[in-house]
Amino acid sequence: MSNQFKHQSLSEKVAEYLKREIFLENYQGGDRILETKIAEELNVSRAPVREAIQELESAGLVETIPRKGSFVISFEESDIREIFEIRVILEGRMMEIIIHNDLLDEEDFKHLERLIEEMLLIVNKDIPKNEKVVELNNKDISFHKYLWEKTDRKFTQRILKIIYNQLKLAMIIDSRKENNLEESVKEHYKIIKNLREKNLKEIRQSLIDHIVSYNESLMSQKTIYPNI
Repeated sequence: MSNQFKHQSLSEKVAEYLKREIFLENYQGGDRILETKIAEELNVSRAPVREAIQELESAGLVETIPRKGSFVISFEESDIREIFEIRVILEGRMMEIIIHNDLLDEEDFKHLERLIEEMLLIVNKDIPKNEKVVELNNKDISFHKYLWEKTDRKFTQRILKIIYNQLKLAMIIDSRKENNLEESVKEHYKIIKNLREKNLKEIRQSLIDHIVSYNESLMSQKTIYPNI
């Protein structure tokens, strides 16, 4: 039992290593992940690497093609757009529930503001942009996940968690196109302001502006998404 636990723990560590490599774009969409190469890099056997790749496949970050190998998932712009649209629809509904049911108190707002301050500190770090974007993304997800978990929408939370890694990767890819990371971070203040004021109309718009870099084309489809 103990050996099994240690072995499982090792495969989880390998999976976390591979996720970080993908998020840092050391592995990019379409790149093949070789078991032997990873095993040599981490000085482990191939078994935990194989299990880690299977975990990443379940997480939607890797696809395995029979007789060809395992490859990092490729995102087209249309894929990123679709993931963001799903998020806007689901998270927009959660914001509506938060406002209608008055689910946030002053401590919640202070916690959210602290997360924004931590993001701004990351923006000013003297580190490569790809590392900065990954760190910012972790805080950004924490900000929004905190709000998700304030609602009782268990199935909605479950769906968001299922697409969590694809969402994370899509956000990282999109953030790398952002020239002003500080401005992007400060958009969170608009979300807090509209939540405080219970401004349902503006909270939807601030959410779209923050999440969707393609918001003009998304907004042109309001007939498809009437609640946005």
